[in-house]
Parts: sequence; C-alpha cells; structure tokens
Amino acid sequence: MKRRHFLAALSAGVAAAAPPKSAIPRWRGFNLLDFFQAFTREGRRPAPTSEDEFRWVRDWGFNFIRIPMDYWLWIDTDWLKTRKLEPDDMYRIKPGTFDDIDRIVELGRKFGLHVNLNFHRAPGYCVNNAEREPFVLWSDKRAEDAFVHHWAIFAQRYKGVSEYDLSFNLINEPPRPREGYLTREDHYRVMRRATEEIRSISPKRLIIVDALGGTVVDEMIPAGVAQSVHAYWPGQVSHYRASWVDKESKFPMPTWPILAEDGSVKMGRGQLDDRYAPWAELAKQGIGVHCGEVGCYNRTPHGVALAWLEDVFQILSGHGIGFALWNLPGGFGVLDSGRDDVAYEDWYGRKLDRKLLALMQKY
Repeated sequence: MKRRHFLAALSAGVAAAAPPKSAIPRWRGFNLLDFFQAFTREGRRPAPTSEDEFRWVRDWGFNFIRIPMDYWLWIDTDWLKTRKLEPDDMYRIKPGTFDDIDRIVELGRKFGLHVNLNFHRAPGYCVNNAEREPFVLWSDKRAEDAFVHHWAIFAQRYKGVSEYDLSFNLINEPPRPREGYLTREDHYRVMRRATEEIRSISPKRLIIVDALGGTVVDEMIPAGVAQSVHAYWPGQVSHYRASWVDKESKFPMPTWPILAEDGSVKMGRGQLDDRYAPWAELAKQGIGVHCGEVGCYNRTPHGVALAWLEDVFQILSGHGIGFALWNLPGGFGVLDSGRDDVAYEDWYGRKLDRKLLALMQKY
C-alpha cells in the first residue's frame, strides 16, 4: 500500500475514536544504564545506580530518567553460556530482575524523577546486533506476540503507578523501512498492538514511540502517543572514535560547525534547525515530543562537544522539547566520562564535568 493511501485509510478508521492526550512536560534528565545490555564489553554488569545519584539528579534541577533495557536480562535460560535464545524461551521469565527495576521506579518516585522504561532490545529487534535475535519482530508473529506479552507484564506490574511518575517507550530506534525487512505498515501494526495491550491494562499510561528510521511516525498520531527523537546528528561529531559507529576510525577530527573545503558551512546550526523542524511541528500540534537520547562521546574535543550540544539544547528548548543525556556516568556523561581534556571537579569522590552539567542546566 502506498504510504499516502495507508495514512488516509488509517485516519478514516480512527476518526470516531478520541485518543488520549499525549502532550508531555519538558522533561530533562539522563539515561541510566543499569539494564542496558545483557552482554557488556567488560563482561560484568554495571553497578546499580545509587540513591545518591538519584538525589544529585534532582538537586541539579532535573526531573527525568530513561531506562533502556535488554529483555534478555529477565529471560530464565542458560543464554549467558550459550549466548543465544530460542523462540520458546520468550515466556521463561526470571522475576527477580523485575525487583531491581521496581527499585528504580521507586527511587524515581522518591526523588520526583519521572521514570521512562524503554526496550532497547526487544524480542526480535535491537539497533545493535539484531541478528542475535531468534526471529524478526516485524515479520514473525511469534516475535510480535512475545513483544506484546513482555509489555503486558510491565503494564500489569506497574498499573498502580501514576502516569505522572512512569511512562513506557516501546522500542529503541526502529530502523528505516526497507524492502524485505520492514514496512511502515509492519511497524504500525506492532506499535499499535502493543499500545492497545498496555492500555487495556493501564488505560492512562503514557506511551512514547521512537522515530522510525529517524522520521516522525505519522501513523501513530491518532493513537495518542508521544514521540521521541534522538539527537546524534552529525555522527562524526557525536560518535567520533566510538568503536560501534566509527568502526574503522575514519571520521575526520570534528569541528562545529563543520566546514566545506571552501570555508562555507557544510553542517551547522541551520542544518540542525531543519533536522528538528518536523518535531517542532508535532509539538506545535500539541503532540508530546521528547528527545530520549542526546550526547557526545568522550573522544570529540570537549569544546567542540559543548558548542554542538549548546545548539542542540537551544533548538530543542525553543520548541518546548525536553531531553535525556546519554548517559549519567560514562563516556557521554557528566560523571566519570573518561575525557582527557576536561578539568574535572571532585564530586564526592567522582569526576564531575561541571561545564557540561552547567550547559544542561542552562536549558
């Protein structure tokens, strides 16, 4: 089906339904990586985010934390040894993992931080190493059923938690549609089904969908969900020498703005404005928009990172769009980032990038 015909049919089909409000506060905060990846580079799980770190986030003036999660962490099999799952494993749930997530939700409530739970890796898809999955979310009903089932577990577990304290971000960074793998109709079907399942259990729960291949998801507007854009463009600035993106270390030394050979601006503030214009338009319509991830890896010169981030933050804030830095401690963060060109401030024995923190607080 042609996309314009698909959208027209969709609009006609939902015209009689009044979707719930999706406008959201301008949440600002951080991604916390307690449940980010089942397989870590160091071979060990990160230390749980401490209560002190929650307190610091609040005291610094922020009100939001996003929790990207890998569903393998709550699957009860020997995947740690075999490094693989089978489709039938999707329903073998290890409840103890949810106790740890409960702790995050409760600490968020204690310190007045809205908690956003996200499936970074979901049954059948992940932006990183999708081939590790035993099936494909967009084309295998077994994967789709498992995806909906896992979200139903979270909806049931947290149905007593206010929508002001907790939201769900269905899946991280779905890819650009391509023939033989994913169509917009596939994505809409899966997102709509999960949304309906969650709302059958927790009717007021705020649901956020990520950009589809970096673009606004027009199809989901009638469903009354909020939408999330990620701010990593241009990658040669945000991910310079990040091994999972700049895989062959070929990105040139970044500057901001990026200049062409003749000295003209090739990538700069104007191009950033254009990039976020569709999201600004959504926000103008009263549709909730958030930037679920933004950050700059620690190999980009600090001054360049701050200049680029200031433009991004200024654009987002100008449209009433909040953001979550990737991450709090770590290579993109304000704590213990591993940069060698920062005069760190001692912060209770941690290394604080005060300039980056002050920039975030400004916006």
